[in-house]
Amino acid sequence: MQSLSTGTQQRLDALRATYLEIAGREATGLWFGPGRVNLIGEHTDYNDGFVLPFALEKRAVVAAGRRDDALLVMYSLELEERVEVALSALEPGTGGWSGYLAGVIWALEASGHEVGATTLVLTSDVPLGAGLSSSAAIECAVVAAMCDLYELDIEPMDRAKVARMAENAYVGAPTGLLDQAASTLCQKDFGLFLDCRSLEGVHVPLPMAEQGFEMLVLDTKTPHSHVDGEYGQRRASCEQAAAILGIPALRDVTDLDDALAKLDDEVMRKRVRHVVTENSRTLEAYEVAREGRLADLAPLLDASHASMRDDYEITVDTVDLAVDTAKAAGALGARMTGGGFGGCIIALCHTGEGDLIAQEIAAAFAAAGHHPPEWFTATPSEGAGRLA
Repeated sequence: MQSLSTGTQQRLDALRATYLEIAGREATGLWFGPGRVNLIGEHTDYNDGFVLPFALEKRAVVAAGRRDDALLVMYSLELEERVEVALSALEPGTGGWSGYLAGVIWALEASGHEVGATTLVLTSDVPLGAGLSSSAAIECAVVAAMCDLYELDIEPMDRAKVARMAENAYVGAPTGLLDQAASTLCQKDFGLFLDCRSLEGVHVPLPMAEQGFEMLVLDTKTPHSHVDGEYGQRRASCEQAAAILGIPALRDVTDLDDALAKLDDEVMRKRVRHVVTENSRTLEAYEVAREGRLADLAPLLDASHASMRDDYEITVDTVDLAVDTAKAAGALGARMTGGGFGGCIIALCHTGEGDLIAQEIAAAFAAAGHHPPEWFTATPSEGAGRLA
């Protein structure tokens, strides 16, 4: 049996015990979906661009099994909250944590797959609102569970699409495919270089420990939400720019200066500049990683953060302070990761230095009157599947 990132058998035991109490029978099994860190390639996915994420050891886990009635029964171990709904009454736009579970069942049915009454008991150690795809982790765990419970033959990328449909059409968050693809397709010790147009993925080695590096992931404890207006505004601006330029998506810009000259709106020009240059950085990061030159990722991380701060305007004071302090404390490169307006930063550090750098950031936060951050060192892990 694989373990949760906390390494606590107690959590799995509690999950099984709660399922037994709710359903009156043992769970058929446990399934997990990992959170993810995006190494580089931010806000490029919905522009048909390139991304390079890897899966985390932090995971959402569901205990699941069939029911004999027509209900979907859901329970959150952390929230100690139960929600049940008739399968016939699943309604897009339903909010709350249960929407990420119910949305998968709705999306499966909408995609032509036959599923039935199910009990789902959830636990997760993926931080909420931190840009580590806690919602995708839940969705991908549920997709994996339903595929096994109802013998659905769905290819990995199509599973990711079902999970994205749940997030887009049921929950109402206009995200791209990055999160769900990473949570589903990633492999241990590898990053996933993904072309978001062709959906072709290449697993690229990330031998950080072998080369004397570690990746610090620090949660600024500044929650964000993809459902708010800012994310949608950025996406709409990109789509409008592509329409003005007469191209399918910003991925198709071949001459940045020419494209910017054709746009009258300064804000739109900034958005376009970020997407086009971020795609270039992601392609370069793929080559750097493929050739095993992980130290050369550092300047790309720095440039990505500057672009998100100045052109896409999605960073906040806590995030910028964390990145600046990480660099000053010895990180080779650092940037915000995730959708923006809060959440996490990543910092490429020499082995053994991540915790010391994080402590420097915590001291800077205390001096500035911010809430204390939380952090861990990330290890590229495997995508969604069955635990037991």
